[in-house]
Amino acid sequence: MKKIIVALLFLLVNACSGGYSFTGGNVGDAKTFSVDLFPNYAPIVNPNLSLQFTEKLKDIILQQTSLKLKPEDGDLHFEGSIIEYSFVPLAPQGNQAAAQTRFTISVKVKFTNKLDSSKNFEEKFSRFVDIPADANVASLENQLIEQINRELAENILNKAIVNW
Repeated sequence: MKKIIVALLFLLVNACSGGYSFTGGNVGDAKTFSVDLFPNYAPIVNPNLSLQFTEKLKDIILQQTSLKLKPEDGDLHFEGSIIEYSFVPLAPQGNQAAAQTRFTISVKVKFTNKLDSSKNFEEKFSRFVDIPADANVASLENQLIEQINRELAENILNKAIVNW
């Protein structure tokens, strides 16, 4: 009897393992994913941003899906580039000084689903954070990059897996 229960539990666990995602999405029959390095083509280049963004996208996919990372040629493949990294003054006050600065990062993404080409897309994703104009940008920059990279990666994953 004990062997039967163990066998049933084994079958149940294996039956539930395919296509699971913490995002509520469905990875279908995909088992692997790959992410190319996102080069930084923005007019203002942060030398660390390319690697930071690429690694954040990989981390989010690993954390929120059951997919395994491959160096290349995954069932799901992400590639693209960073196309914007900017600080733009906002909300001029009466004395013509800006009260806030908008920090924006935008990426162009090409997603390929090798198992279902109807899910493929090419799209621009953009996120921003408004900060006080008198804030010390140098002291906040790494924290803001981390926040925006996380939001971008989650949006990209949602589009690819949840089709949001």
